[in-house]
Amino acid sequence: MRRAPGSAARGPLVAFMVKEVQHILRDRQTLTILILMPLLQVVLFGYALRTDIQDIRVAVVDPTPDYATLALRNRLGATDRFRLVQVLPDASRLETLFRRNEADVGVEVAPRFGTRLARGEPADIQIVADASDPNGGTTMAAYVNAVIDDFAGQMGASGGAVHIALDTRMRFNPTLASVNLFVPGLIALVITLVSALMTAISLSREKERGTLESLLVSPLRPWQIIVGKVLPYLGLGLTIVLLVLAAAWGVFRVPFRGSLALLLGEALLYTLVSLALGVLIAARTSTQRSAMLAALVGTMMPSALLSGMIFPIASMPAWLRPVTYIVPARWFIIIARGVMLEGVGLVNLWIETGVLVLMTLVLLVAAVRSFDARLA
Repeated sequence: MRRAPGSAARGPLVAFMVKEVQHILRDRQTLTILILMPLLQVVLFGYALRTDIQDIRVAVVDPTPDYATLALRNRLGATDRFRLVQVLPDASRLETLFRRNEADVGVEVAPRFGTRLARGEPADIQIVADASDPNGGTTMAAYVNAVIDDFAGQMGASGGAVHIALDTRMRFNPTLASVNLFVPGLIALVITLVSALMTAISLSREKERGTLESLLVSPLRPWQIIVGKVLPYLGLGLTIVLLVLAAAWGVFRVPFRGSLALLLGEALLYTLVSLALGVLIAARTSTQRSAMLAALVGTMMPSALLSGMIFPIASMPAWLRPVTYIVPARWFIIIARGVMLEGVGLVNLWIETGVLVLMTLVLLVAAVRSFDARLA
């Protein structure tokens, strides 16, 4: 009995395919990452890719409180979208709230607001929005504008004409240039790419070639091996930061209102965080491929989606916002925007700096202990 044409060739092909499937199933780390990556991308994009913004922190400047200003404040506080953080007698402290990142929008009500409305005279309201994120600033100002329009309609329905003169001002980015939003985020993304991803790939390559095992049994201690591997990437990361800043200022005219030394120091700190994370990933994975995939899932994707680089954190659902606190890029982007666009100093950025210092220490200790475990 003759075999059908091609059946002889199908036998080895099926065997080869079975072997490849078994190989994929045996590499559980890579398989898990390959399955989880698309799922995480769909979930994160689905929740992060939103234009509506919640939890907008509003500071009201009310020099002469009366029935009308109280009604306006109640109208702002009655919505789930806004959260009143301060009621100020004058606008002198409004700038401080913006620089401390304690307010997103300021609503400045003119003196004798209620009296002017009662007389039918125009009453002024100025909306001041933080436009370091131009898309978010425009959206937040539009939300406040809509509430004030609704308030004016309600006051007019109760009798008499109501004339409210609205003026909107964008703080820190009056031209609403989108490049001012993306450059600080790009700095964080480039540092993450060079430091975390390349360090993880480099160390995992040493493991696959067997040269890392030789280093671990050498007189060098684990921390010395780590320092020797990451220092070149540290220098490369800082060099790239300088090139990005030069291009941002020379080509795109992104403003730089703060201290260059402070920004470089913070970039150095963030680079150390990324390097420590890359070392930890390399120590916990077994192959170069799994290290690369883990670095993409654990560093690049959160840095792009959960840091506020592209999508405002305030637009994310309440359950997802706490996750952003463990993303180092979130804290560095706040620092970079504060230094470059707002001109603030360390006195306003000490919380974000402290978080990065803590992350650096925790990740470095975890990375060194991972290499110590390999020696045991």
